[in-house]
Amino acid sequence: MWSRLAARAHGPRPWQQFVRRMFIQTETTPNPDSLKFLPGKSVLEAGTREFRSLRESQVSPLARKLFQTEGVSAIFLSTDFVTVSKETNADWMAIKPQIFAAIMDFYATNEPVLSEDGADESDSLTITDEDSEVVQMIKELLAMRIRPSVQEDGGDIVYRGFDEADGVVLLQMQGSCAGCPSSSVTLKAGIENMLMHYIPEVREVRAIESDDDEDDIPVQGFGADPTGEMIRTKPASTA
Repeated sequence: MWSRLAARAHGPRPWQQFVRRMFIQTETTPNPDSLKFLPGKSVLEAGTREFRSLRESQVSPLARKLFQTEGVSAIFLSTDFVTVSKETNADWMAIKPQIFAAIMDFYATNEPVLSEDGADESDSLTITDEDSEVVQMIKELLAMRIRPSVQEDGGDIVYRGFDEADGVVLLQMQGSCAGCPSSSVTLKAGIENMLMHYIPEVREVRAIESDDDEDDIPVQGFGADPTGEMIRTKPASTA
């Protein structure tokens, strides 16, 4: 039934389900292993948080509950949505009902999404007095031109540094952007081109998977033409 309705639509439509008076929606993302869940309630008061393991999720009762579902590999929290990433061999049709139940059960407890131990984490794109003029421009461009589209598709972008000698910007992609199949194209045709177009000091963009990852891997996210317009292609619903 749902597939027939989706086929008649003029574009991707969110899969919706009523769960004990909660209206939970899901939206597909460019990453087939990530889905965006909108509970219709506030998730974080501000900012975003990502958890790549059960151990990391101990500071978030919501993320910890979601990790109890077999096949879940990562949780990304934003102000009004939760992005759940699964292992490649896991089946959405099998684990989506469990994710709905976990979200419903969590909100029934009235627990905070983040415990006091996990509440403090600064935004990497916040401009500080220590930032050089070039770094300020990089952060402003990332925040104004790139982050909105990335967050719309269930992810976020984290600034990890700029090597002024080599002109290399280090970024970390989170949520649905981590492991996205379109990552290699996006690095050269998207984020890198945009930064180089507006900031001559930038010569290259590289991505890291975590704070202590020393290997350079292709950046993952969404494309943009050199004028700064984001290029986004949303796949059809997997529901």
